[in-house]
Amino acid sequence: MEANTISRRNLLKNSLVVGAGLGLGIPEAMAESIKKANHNFKFCLNTSTIREQNLGLMGEIETAAKAGFDAIEVWVNTVEKYVEQGGKLKDVKKKAADLGITIEDAIGFSKWIVDDAKEREKALEQNKKEMAMLAEIGCKRIAAPPFGATTGEVLNLQAVAERYGKLLEVSDNFGVIPQLELWGFSTNLHLFGEVLYVASESGHPNACVLPDVYHLHKGGSSFNSLKMVNGPSIHMFHVNDYPGEPPRDTINDSHRVLPGDGIAPMTQILRDLNSKNTPIMLSLELFNKEYWKMDALVAAKLGIAKMKASVAKAIA
Repeated sequence: MEANTISRRNLLKNSLVVGAGLGLGIPEAMAESIKKANHNFKFCLNTSTIREQNLGLMGEIETAAKAGFDAIEVWVNTVEKYVEQGGKLKDVKKKAADLGITIEDAIGFSKWIVDDAKEREKALEQNKKEMAMLAEIGCKRIAAPPFGATTGEVLNLQAVAERYGKLLEVSDNFGVIPQLELWGFSTNLHLFGEVLYVASESGHPNACVLPDVYHLHKGGSSFNSLKMVNGPSIHMFHVNDYPGEPPRDTINDSHRVLPGDGIAPMTQILRDLNSKNTPIMLSLELFNKEYWKMDALVAAKLGIAKMKASVAKAIA
């Protein structure tokens, strides 16, 4: 087994150690500390974590709720597929409400950032359709990554800020806020400082950023950069971890692991976020094939257990 690979055996072993009272066998002392933890976080499941189990939109919502998550972060194409197969959006909203889970964000991909004006116009029309659809299911936000500008020339940040501002203006009509997402592998918006600049200079009161443990590492930003932003500017934070190998230049999404299973300074990260004294949704976002091989509910329960254990350790 390569150093950068987590074995299925070790993943299942972890489930016996960190089950957080979710039927997976956590020590009583740790379960009690998690229960009593005083923090500003809620726990969300990004459905990328169980994406390859192919549960469908309703199945993903049910799984997140059964695992004990407060919220779910869906993917736009999964919602679209649900509609294409005859599903009704109002039923999605009702399902989430009945299960006591909120739909906090959707992962979408539009070329709002690119230099080509015609492509940007198409992107804004795409966003209008997506935001209208998401509003019907009660989704509060949509991710706005630098899709379409991950390679090639470095864009002018002031121009990018104006484009993000236009996207925010579109969102005003739907109540679905676009979160400016950091992508560490991208030519553009791979540094946290770049994302902060664009959000600040957009001039819109709803501007916000969507950081990620893995992407901060991949892009080369210091985790101390999280100290530079106030709480209301971060609605959500993508939680994951990364191993010591492979190195930053070759590590990719598939190497992400559960919080606490890698070398990220998770305690510092969570303490800095919690110190902002504002609600922040921690969303578990993984693309690891070993978790995709697991039963979706087992993977989700393991995920929230590791998240809660990391938070309890940081806030203790």
